[in-house]
Amino acid sequence: MEEEKKQETAAQEEAEIKEAEAKEPETQTETVQEDAQSAAEGETAEPAEETAAEETDREPEAETEEESSDESMDEEDTGEAEPGKEKGKGIFGKIRKEKKDPRDQKIEELTDRYTRLMAEFENFRKRTEKEKAAMFEVGAKSIVEKILPVVDNFERGLAAVPEAEKQDAFTEGMQKVYKQFITSLEEAGVTPIEAVGKEFDPELHNAVMHIEDENFGENTVAEEFQKGYRYRDSVVRHSMVKVAN
Repeated sequence: MEEEKKQETAAQEEAEIKEAEAKEPETQTETVQEDAQSAAEGETAEPAEETAAEETDREPEAETEEESSDESMDEEDTGEAEPGKEKGKGIFGKIRKEKKDPRDQKIEELTDRYTRLMAEFENFRKRTEKEKAAMFEVGAKSIVEKILPVVDNFERGLAAVPEAEKQDAFTEGMQKVYKQFITSLEEAGVTPIEAVGKEFDPELHNAVMHIEDENFGENTVAEEFQKGYRYRDSVVRHSMVKVAN
């Protein structure tokens, strides 16, 4: 009986040992599984933290991009660029030429053409006036040159009248006609050139004779043979004179 009990206890102990040995691998697999699960959870947690950090980093960048886009929109609306930035530049820094309205361009062309035509017309008007004045002066001088011999003949005829006949009615009438003639010439701008007693001027006088006379100063006009005349500022005929040395 005792031996049977011993055998039963021994069999029970062996069974318990086997059960324990069978349970140990299960516990080990459970611990390994738990460790694997904890490691997987840690790995998933780390990417989540990284993505959260990246999202937090991207938020300021997005805000700055939005601010820059808002600023660019404000600049386009107001038409004012920031200092240091040149307006109208393209991608490669080249200045873009703004296209003009064809109507504005046509207006500018017509305005420029009108200004040029007005300037040319003004120059033409001034040039024509100068030419007309010059032509009128030349024509007047030519007429005065033809009239002066008639004046000379009037003066010679009146100078040849004897003293006894100067009170004659015919002689007085001729003198009145001569005075009227001279007055008309003076009103037209024809004036006689003074010569006797004046210093000789080659631009006004034409010396045809020289004399030695102490009564006159050096290079002085002593006598006038033919009277000279001016038309305005130009000399029509030089005075024919005798000069004392």
